[in-house]
Amino acid sequence: MSGSVIDNVSRETLELLKEFEELVLKWTKKINLVSSRDASQVWERHIVDSVQVFNCAPSDGSWIDIGSGGGFPGIVAAIMGKEVTPDRPFTLVDSDQRKCAFLRTAARELSLNVEVQAKRVEQINPMGASVLSARALDDLDGLLFHAERHLAPSGVALFPKGARWQDEHERALKRWSYNIEVIKSETNPEATILKIKELARV
Repeated sequence: MSGSVIDNVSRETLELLKEFEELVLKWTKKINLVSSRDASQVWERHIVDSVQVFNCAPSDGSWIDIGSGGGFPGIVAAIMGKEVTPDRPFTLVDSDQRKCAFLRTAARELSLNVEVQAKRVEQINPMGASVLSARALDDLDGLLFHAERHLAPSGVALFPKGARWQDEHERALKRWSYNIEVIKSETNPEATILKIKELARV
């Protein structure tokens, strides 16, 4: 387990995260939620990593997770938020019907305040969300189009990125203006979480 990331997680929340890990492993045998290489590292590589994203977010307000896939970080964020702000709404968006079936099952079995939309993110109505997250969905420029459409003016976008995030940042600055905070990952020395506010077109 990665120490400091989950040091303050309650026993009840930790149990829910463990239940979710078991669900991921069970469903991965059917629909490949994570790669076979990652199956032995779901806790560290996906769950703890998603907890980090939650820890970077504001403590309340609606949350939209796009390209949710196996529920990272969307389901994990909903689990983390359940204890503190049980009424906080989470919307998870993915175009893969089978993955959406998994997300709905996880939300139901873990009693989470989650709505799942089985659509491409371009097809859903603007959300006016306080938080928008996406993991491994698109480059930063592409993600900012979705953030512009779905975030409230005061909203925050959270994007986990790898070692080449600066290249994406430089390309995005040709089209966008924003306030960026770069948060180093505690689980991967080459990874970061980009926390973006005050998004506007140049």
